[in-house]
Amino acid sequence: MVNKHQQVAILDFGSQYTHLIARRFRQIRVLAKIYPADYDVSQIDNLVGVVLSGGPGIAGDEQYEYQDNVFELGVPVLGLCFGHQLMAKYFGGEVEVSSNREYGQASLNIGSCKLFAGLESPETVWMSHGDCVSKIPDGFKVLGTTSDKSIAAMGSDNKQMYGLQFHPEVTHTPHGLKMLENFALDICGAQGDWNSSNLLAEVIEQIKKQVRDKKVFMLVSGGVDSSVAFALLIEALGKNRVYGMYVDTGLMRKNETQEIKQSLNQTGFDNLHIKDAGDEFLNKLAGVIDPEEKRKVIGQAFLDIKDNVASELNLNPDEWLLGQGTIYPDTIETGGTKHADTIKTHHNRVDAIQKLIQQGKVVEPIKDFYKDEVREIGRSLRLPKELINRHPFPGPGLGIRVLCSDGESNITEEELKRINRDVKEIIAMSSTEIDDSYVLPLKSVGVQGDNRTYAHPAVLRLSEVGLLRRSPTSEVFNWQQLGELSSKITNSLKTVNRVLLEIYSLGSFEQKEHATKLISGTVTKDRLGILRECDAIVMNEVKMAGLYDKIWQFPVILLPYGIDGRESLVLRPVESLEAMTAKFYPLPAKVIEKIVKRIRNLDTISYIYIDITNKPPGTIEWE
Repeated sequence: MVNKHQQVAILDFGSQYTHLIARRFRQIRVLAKIYPADYDVSQIDNLVGVVLSGGPGIAGDEQYEYQDNVFELGVPVLGLCFGHQLMAKYFGGEVEVSSNREYGQASLNIGSCKLFAGLESPETVWMSHGDCVSKIPDGFKVLGTTSDKSIAAMGSDNKQMYGLQFHPEVTHTPHGLKMLENFALDICGAQGDWNSSNLLAEVIEQIKKQVRDKKVFMLVSGGVDSSVAFALLIEALGKNRVYGMYVDTGLMRKNETQEIKQSLNQTGFDNLHIKDAGDEFLNKLAGVIDPEEKRKVIGQAFLDIKDNVASELNLNPDEWLLGQGTIYPDTIETGGTKHADTIKTHHNRVDAIQKLIQQGKVVEPIKDFYKDEVREIGRSLRLPKELINRHPFPGPGLGIRVLCSDGESNITEEELKRINRDVKEIIAMSSTEIDDSYVLPLKSVGVQGDNRTYAHPAVLRLSEVGLLRRSPTSEVFNWQQLGELSSKITNSLKTVNRVLLEIYSLGSFEQKEHATKLISGTVTKDRLGILRECDAIVMNEVKMAGLYDKIWQFPVILLPYGIDGRESLVLRPVESLEAMTAKFYPLPAKVIEKIVKRIRNLDTISYIYIDITNKPPGTIEWE
């Protein structure tokens, strides 16, 4: 197959988006394959072009070795983000640390060239970088700039070399696919001779080839990914060779276990077994605060329970493989390729499972796909719409949506005030009317420039929040302005990776000023119970408003921060396609009001915030 089809080679320098590049080329019927950064692409038959991916590194760093003959092969080359900088450096240009980092959408003024054929200036593009090209090489032209005049695109039609500081492969660059199409079809001359219509058959054939005469013990969460993987295994191997187990971790949402049982039974998964392990998970999580450690503890707990059940059933380990519903974002965010940074360790990528993978004892039918591709496979398998369209829910469940603390902040009041002064300066230069701001004394995980961040959220306070104490007559939030301000703050400050909007607070300003503090708390039944009730309210109101299918995912997070022991809540609605990038979803004011009124009546919450951060710089989940 490799020899038959024309191919674009992608050299992987560790970008969170590398696999997306290959997928976009597949969409335009061009075969694209990913190779290590130092692979000699001259060995590839029918090579028509090369793409240099983004990555967390610095151009010129010896760690990022590559075969520089890639620029001398006579085939077109496209450099993206880090690859753009690498190309500039190779041909004699200059790269430096940017004084104005860019994360999220930006407006690009473009010039005339083959790469941008059919596009109009300005174009909306998606940025994620801290370094930039400060001087282009001889023989290149500046093809695109953003508002601060930074070199966002360069190239040479004669050399057939192009560099883009932004990411055309993500869906939040609306015409990025057109740019990749121009590169592959027009500049590289690819014929579009690859066909993905037999994808399902290929996946099933791959399962049979890997499993051979063994059987599979499949951990099923009830979510889209594991259910589709389970269905694929049954389709490929038959029910008698697949043992499915759903583990009730005690970290599920309200009534979720019952709903999952019913859904899977209706789907015909009568070879699924239920294991109640809530106490086991809570015991293992007792006293654990660090988010990475929580994920690892939960991942290991799944594996321990699987081993215990297998032992009870006297299953011969030499005859069984472990099945998982891992998808590509799980792999790449766990540092799944050579140069990729670890953003967060997914529960299906803990050390014990990594060892099993190296031993060939794990089968993951959908590990190379994204959520929307998994849903498409599910439709091909005729799985019910209710299961396929279900909002993504992380394997660790509410365990990573209950943030933990020992009650002691790792930052001083003076440092918080200093960061807040920086936030206020940015607000003062914006056109958005903000009454006040403050910085939370806790941290969350983010991703900026393909690197993991662990930084503080900044909170914006509006006088318009009063709408939540009276009925609004119209939409009062200017979400576009708030989103632009959020991006300015996170682009300018390394100490901030999220921006929140305060939509409810308990008590007077004076009470809040003196009584609000971090609260000591780990993952307990009581805290999980509070979050379950709040999450159920949010999901109910979203469904009642007809918004469930418009919002891609809606995490609700409990923060150990508040007044008199009452904690705080973050609403995190996002819209996305494959989870590698995401935009916060602008909830209507009337929906916000209904959510706040119902949660306020629980008398357990001090503050309610909406997370108005895109990805990057904020990951969808907080941990």
